Amino acid sequence: MFPSISSTQFLLLYLILLFVPSPTVAYRWKVCNTSAGNFTAKSTYDSNLNLLLSSLVSNGSAPGFFTDTVGRIPNQVQGLVLCRGDTNATTCGSCLRNVTVEILQLCADNKDAAVWEENCLVRFSNLPFLSTLDNDPTAALPNPIQVNDEADRFNEVVNELLDRTADWAAYNSTKRYATGQAFNLTQEVPTIYGLAQCTPDMSTSDCRQCLKGVLQGLPQGRMGARNQGVRCNIRFEVTRLYEGIPIIWLLAPLTNATTVLPAVCPTGKEGKTKKTTIAISVSAVSAILLISIFCTWYWRSRKRAVKSPYQTDSEKASQVFESLLFRLPTLRVATVNFAEANKLGEGGFGAVYKGLLPDGRVIAVKRLLNSGQGLGELKNELLLVAKLQHRNLVKLLGVCLEEETMIVYEYVPNTSLDKFLFDAVRGKQLTWGIRYKIICGIARGLLYLHEESQLKIIHRDLKASNILLDADMNPKISDFGLAKLFDIDQTQGTTNRVMGTFGYMAPEYVMRGKFSIKSDVFSFGVLVLEILTGRKNNDSHNPEVTEVLLSYIWEKWQDGSALEIVDPALGGHYQQSDLLRFVQIGLLCVQEDPSDRPTMSTIVVMLNSETVSLRAPSQPAFYMGNGDKVATMSVNQVSLSEPELR
Repeated sequence: MFPSISSTQFLLLYLILLFVPSPTVAYRWKVCNTSAGNFTAKSTYDSNLNLLLSSLVSNGSAPGFFTDTVGRIPNQVQGLVLCRGDTNATTCGSCLRNVTVEILQLCADNKDAAVWEENCLVRFSNLPFLSTLDNDPTAALPNPIQVNDEADRFNEVVNELLDRTADWAAYNSTKRYATGQAFNLTQEVPTIYGLAQCTPDMSTSDCRQCLKGVLQGLPQGRMGARNQGVRCNIRFEVTRLYEGIPIIWLLAPLTNATTVLPAVCPTGKEGKTKKTTIAISVSAVSAILLISIFCTWYWRSRKRAVKSPYQTDSEKASQVFESLLFRLPTLRVATVNFAEANKLGEGGFGAVYKGLLPDGRVIAVKRLLNSGQGLGELKNELLLVAKLQHRNLVKLLGVCLEEETMIVYEYVPNTSLDKFLFDAVRGKQLTWGIRYKIICGIARGLLYLHEESQLKIIHRDLKASNILLDADMNPKISDFGLAKLFDIDQTQGTTNRVMGTFGYMAPEYVMRGKFSIKSDVFSFGVLVLEILTGRKNNDSHNPEVTEVLLSYIWEKWQDGSALEIVDPALGGHYQQSDLLRFVQIGLLCVQEDPSDRPTMSTIVVMLNSETVSLRAPSQPAFYMGNGDKVATMSVNQVSLSEPELR
């Protein structure tokens, strides 16, 4: 066991730490991938790359992380920027501007390159690396100075410090960033500093797994080392390497192999036994004592709660379900009793409220209308839907079943797509690169729901207000699981309960209640055309005069003047070939006959390749020409219940 030190000693060390300056270190490292090919000056790839780098700098400085894609295969270029977690917007922006200039000089005409500086990383490639969590290229770089005294113990302390720092970055930080400090208290190595960081879009488990990999590849026995990739990195030095006060603290004299003082109270999410740790604040010694008492109680209560390892599948499922349950008082406090000021919006499934949990997580709480399901059915559906994980789906955190049913989601800060798309001022923030990314992200999310997830889910209400935008303007489909929670859906079928929004619903769904994955494809096509034009598909709730936008676009397409539909907010800054291709894909998705519409897997290929030939679209459903109604289907063909509007 690790012996303790007195609170006075620790507080003294803390005060000393506050006055330690943070030196700046000149550093640069490059990886130029010659095997990816080269580009020539003033080529399409060169033009796309310049647009990309400009977008990365302008959009990445404030959040410190941004990804973007410009152009189409074979001239498509993807990019990523990441600033060190302690840098401010000014420092981050300055670093990104420098590196985006240097990367073109250091890697000349390479189509795939990455450059790290002390405060930031810039990577671009003609390869589709953004769709993966691959950490390559990586570089494991040691400090040239070796450790002379007790190298084994030194390595042990480094690994302990970085392991705990990695835990905090993955499990406790929304920025996926943490710093640590170990007091070795020897003459040769008085202090060790460490940091761990992942890209903020990584999940908890993916971040921890990535950090585990770079930690295992970290050089040992040196006075410092780093192992850096494009998705995560880890580093330690014997000189201070970050700004601010560290989150993790260790006290581990090399002359005594049994002394350590960490600085984090464990969450239990690591899934492994760790030494008791203590959360330290800037307050007085009494606070430290109270926290140590709390942590002791926490671990004793956890030990009492440990159950037999021989659990049935039912017991395991019950435990998982319990972990997804939220108490009503917790959600009332989080939302200030569902205050109107915290209301984010309201739809056919219920109202949504913003909330703040005691642990600092910002959430969105949807108060559902009566689901019509029993607890057993809802429990099973929730367990299934909660397992759906995709970067383009809003993450479901849990449910509350007290008095009423409420679903708890992650909060997505940039609200919904319609708030930008249909606003003359905010619409200018949706550059062509961002709109391209939004369309492709929605397509990938739908493909996951239709074909790649363990469930096969038809959304049935895909629309601009159900596309949420994260801090980096990445699209996240919301309400994707509510159809499962309301009715145990099939991959296709007929329903007497038509739920959706006029203008987005496929004709066979509106008229006959028939739904399939092609129903979502129709909605996706309408959404694509809205994103290209900046216009709502219809301002009316009357299905007999719906799809005005589709008629307008179809006529422009037939006349060869499709570019006239483009949203003026783009200011002419787009690639005509890409835009025309997207219009064609949108029109293919809104064909009357479901069999004429492509699947999402085909759509994803069409969106990302210039070489795939597209067939000519035919007249869309609900077409209205020359001001006269010539809709291909009549609403009066069938009687159905009144659709529930959003």
